[in-house]
Amino acid sequence: MFLVPDRHSLRRLGHDLALVLPGLALTLLSIVLLLPLAAVSAALALVWIGLLLFPLTLSLASIFARLDRSRLRRWGLEMREPRYQARGRGATGLLRLVTDPRRWLDLAFEALIALPVRVLTVGATVAWAALALGGLTFWFWGRFLPDSGMPVPGQWALALVLGLALALSFPAMVHALALLDIVVSAPLLGGAVPGSPRRTPFPSIAGGAVDTRVREGAWTWMTVAFVSFVLVVVSWPVTAALYDVHPAAAMLVSIAAALAGLLAVRWPWAGLALSVLAALSMMLVTAPVQASLPWPWPVTSLLAHCVTLTVLAILHRWYWSVSAWSGGALLTLVSLLITEPRMRAEDALREITTNGVVLVAISGGVVLLGLTVRQWLLVSGQVEQAQTLSADQVRRRHELEERSRIARELHDVVAHSMSVITVQAGTAKFRLPGMDSQTEQEFEDIAASSRQALGEMRSLLATLRTDDSLDEMPMPGLGDVPELLEASRATGASISADLSPADVPPTVGLTAYRVVQEALSNALRHSRGAAIRVRVVPSAGTLLVEIANTAPDTGQDPIPGSGLGLAGARERVTALGGTVEAGPSAGGGFIVSAEIPIADPLPG
Repeated sequence: MFLVPDRHSLRRLGHDLALVLPGLALTLLSIVLLLPLAAVSAALALVWIGLLLFPLTLSLASIFARLDRSRLRRWGLEMREPRYQARGRGATGLLRLVTDPRRWLDLAFEALIALPVRVLTVGATVAWAALALGGLTFWFWGRFLPDSGMPVPGQWALALVLGLALALSFPAMVHALALLDIVVSAPLLGGAVPGSPRRTPFPSIAGGAVDTRVREGAWTWMTVAFVSFVLVVVSWPVTAALYDVHPAAAMLVSIAAALAGLLAVRWPWAGLALSVLAALSMMLVTAPVQASLPWPWPVTSLLAHCVTLTVLAILHRWYWSVSAWSGGALLTLVSLLITEPRMRAEDALREITTNGVVLVAISGGVVLLGLTVRQWLLVSGQVEQAQTLSADQVRRRHELEERSRIARELHDVVAHSMSVITVQAGTAKFRLPGMDSQTEQEFEDIAASSRQALGEMRSLLATLRTDDSLDEMPMPGLGDVPELLEASRATGASISADLSPADVPPTVGLTAYRVVQEALSNALRHSRGAAIRVRVVPSAGTLLVEIANTAPDTGQDPIPGSGLGLAGARERVTALGGTVEAGPSAGGGFIVSAEIPIADPLPG
């Protein structure tokens, strides 16, 4: 995306340069001031004078840290403002600065950590730009160089291609160096604000704000790019000096060998092909060679090939790295065909064979190690994914339990009240004689609406209630049963009660209340006009709850139910170690009987 410069890429390049280039000057200034002050403060600490100089040193370090944060904010990264300890007045306030760990971290960063990072970023930026400019202008200053024996047009064309490649890749290189500076500096200077919008100097591809947090892939790109850059810097002069290769040719084969690893990150086939071609080119330009020098695999070529193998083994399927390893082994055999006859002597042949064996052994070990690392990364990813899935399942189970609890509470409370309203409205004309037709119709409408609402609510409860769970928020208890009976008698039902006071745990009282409530609702719905008897008495360590009704009046249509009530009551009682029995009684009635242990059950 950097091959065709546009307004946005140039703008980003400007912001990256504004971040990278001033960094070294700022760091050098901070070191010139901070290191002598810190040394003098430490040396004079024994005579107490140093304790007065340390606050000055730490305050100055915090000023430089604030300037670095301003650089990062100007680039587009939203930084946290670090928390410094409050400074008091007088000498005591100055001494409090010495106990502030945040200021000591600023001093460590500005005096020790920042320098190598800034030297690398600024040095690489200047070197890359100088090489690009030198290649593009070689046609001018190259004529003043001594004759190297290579045709002048060829030198110009080679230098122009190199300069153009470096110039086009310059924005990407500077951006990677800017990210490297941010990755090291931001956490030590306070950290970026997570998930917050960022003022960015360039738009993202998706059109939103750019997330400046370094992604996992960026670490791979930056690491391989750095290693490739080091390979070029080392391989170029070594190849040219030791093997008497023209500097331009040495530069090209060194760049090709290093670029293979970078291409292998994204395109394994391209990295494999370029690695083999670069190794073959290195063999051609370095042969014939002195018998004392490694050949056909110079050390730099071997290292570049191993870097490509490492990338292929870790990031891609096994056959890519194995194919690249096999290609390197075959090149060793091919090298015997391109050597001069004098190199095929016994001693020279032994050197070539030894070099090939070293290549096969070292590169094979690299492939095995890379594949092992890849397998470990895959297993670690699967474990992390399984842990995430397990956490999601636990969260889902908790949600289902909460929904089940809500459904049960709605059924126990709202459904009972709606059933009472339905029965009261439906039996009003029998309980209140003398009503006119309009009033009767009003009550019929109320009964019809309440039945419809009750049906809709039961459909909702059937959707919510997907799992069974114990009640976590007990509300009513045994003391609320008389009030429940009075509300039910208001429907005109004949209800008798035998209630004996008992000191029971809250969970037992709630369960007994729900059993009575559900059994009453069933009797009012299905046995309209029947006499109901409620009995709640303690008996031998248990609480006996019994609700019985006689046969319903003939001609009364029962109100349909959801089928959830008795099941919910049975679940509650069973959870406490009790039993529930429900069924027809003699004479056409119905009886619900529950025995609930008064003592709380042991956990588990």
